[in-house]
Amino acid sequence: MKADISEKIRTYFSQMSIYKDPEKTNSIFAGRNLPAFVKDFLLKRYLNVQTGEIDTLGLTQFLDQVIPTVTGSVKDRIVSGQEVVLLARFIIYIDLVKGQKQFAIPDYGIKLREGIIPEFVYNKHQGELVDGEKWGIVKLCLLPDSDGKKFHVQMVDYKPFKPYSSVDINYLAEARQHFTTDEWMDLLLSAMEYDPDGFANATQKLEFLTRLLIFAEPRLNVIELAPKGTGKSYVFGNLSKYGWLVSGGKVTRAKLFYDKSKQQNGIIKNHDFTVFDEIQTIVFQEPAEIQAALKSYLESGKTTIDNNEFSSECGLMLMGNIPLNEQRRPISPKYFGSLPENFRESALLDRFHCFIEGWLLPRIDTSMIFKGWTINVEYFSEILHTMRTNNAYSLLFDQLCRFEEKADVRDSKAIKRIATGYMKLLFPQWRSINDVNKEEFEMYCLNPAIHRRGIIKEQCRNIDPEFKSRMPDVYLV
Repeated sequence: MKADISEKIRTYFSQMSIYKDPEKTNSIFAGRNLPAFVKDFLLKRYLNVQTGEIDTLGLTQFLDQVIPTVTGSVKDRIVSGQEVVLLARFIIYIDLVKGQKQFAIPDYGIKLREGIIPEFVYNKHQGELVDGEKWGIVKLCLLPDSDGKKFHVQMVDYKPFKPYSSVDINYLAEARQHFTTDEWMDLLLSAMEYDPDGFANATQKLEFLTRLLIFAEPRLNVIELAPKGTGKSYVFGNLSKYGWLVSGGKVTRAKLFYDKSKQQNGIIKNHDFTVFDEIQTIVFQEPAEIQAALKSYLESGKTTIDNNEFSSECGLMLMGNIPLNEQRRPISPKYFGSLPENFRESALLDRFHCFIEGWLLPRIDTSMIFKGWTINVEYFSEILHTMRTNNAYSLLFDQLCRFEEKADVRDSKAIKRIATGYMKLLFPQWRSINDVNKEEFEMYCLNPAIHRRGIIKEQCRNIDPEFKSRMPDVYLV
C-alpha cells in the first residue's frame, strides 16, 4: 500500500489508526488464540501513536494477568479461593425454569452448569448479558450454593468488551471524501489485515471485499465456493464479535433457531451473520425440518418453530470448496453440485441473494499479510455493525434505480440489498442523490449486484431446467 494512503489514514483516522507488524504481533500473542478484534484492542492500549512502537513488556504483563496460557491454572486459582480476572469469550444461557443466569467459558474449562451470574451483575448491565456469546473482562470467584453442599463459579464483576460505545457514521463519511475509490478499497483490505498489493487488480479486490457485505447489510444471504487457502475462515472468524462461524460438527434446528426444551434462542437470533464454513463437513440433523425452517427464514426473516414465531435480522452464508481445473476455474459448470445434497434444491437456493466466485481470489501467503498503518479492526467492525441499521443508503437506491415492470420480487430484493451493501462499504459519503457519482454507482454497486444475483439464478436453472434464469432490467433514473 502506498505511503500516502498510510499518511491519510493517520491524518483522518488518527484515533482509530494502528500500526500492524505481523511478526511482532505473532510473537507477543504466541500461545493465545485471539481474534483480530481483541488483538487490536490490546495493541491499541500499549501503542505509541507517534512512532508505532508497542510497549511489549507492559502488554505481556497485562496478557499474563487476564489471558493466561495455561488453561488449567484458571480453575486451580478459583478453587484455591482466589479472585480471577479474565478477558474471555463466554456463553450465556438464561434458565427461565430455574430463574438462573448461567455462563460458560469453554476456553478455560468452565461449564455452563458451573457458572452463575448474580442478579446485581445482571441488573447492572441490562440488555448486555443476554443469551449468546459475549466477550468481556470478567471477575470470577468460587462461592457455595444456597444449600451449602456444592459450589459454583460466580461472575462478581463484568466489563463489556466494547472499546467503542458508539461510532460516528458522519465522521466516516467526511473522512471518506479524502480518499479515491481505489485508495478506499486498499484501506478496507488493510483493515481486514491483507496487503492490497497482493491482489492482481480491482476485480480481485472487489471480489474479496464482497465478503464484508454481510457485516453491513442485514439479512443478506450469500454463497461462496472457493478453493482452500483463500482466507474464508479468517475473515468471518476474526474480524467481528457480531458473527458466528459454524465449522463442521452436527447442527440442529434447535441450535440454529430455537430450543423448545431449554426455551432458548439459537445462534441466528443474537448475531449479525452466521457462516457455515466447510459446508460439506457439517452434519445437519433432521434435514427436512432444517430445510423447511431455512426456506421460511431466508425468504422473510421469520419462521415458526414448535408454534413459536422466530425472527431475526441475521444474514446467512454458505461457504464450501469447489474443485478447479488447471486454469483455476470450476471443473463443472454446475457449481451447486459441490453443496451437500440437502442444499441442492432450487426452491431453497433461490432464496440466497449473492454469489462470490472464490476461485477468482489469490491464495493467501505470508507476503499478503498487511504491515503498516491502518484502521484498527475493532473500530472497523463497529462501523460495519452500525451501518446495518442505517437505511439512508437503501432509500438512496430507490431514488437511483427502477426495475422493469413485473420484475421478480426475489431478484429486485437481492439486487437492492447487494448494491446497498456496496454503497455502505465503498461510498459512505453518499448521503443524497446529489452526492452520487452514477458511473461509480453502476460500476461498483449496481452491475456487481446484478451479476452476483444472476449466478444464483443460472445455477438454480442447472438444477431445475424449468427455472427461469433471466434477470430483470434495471434502469438508472
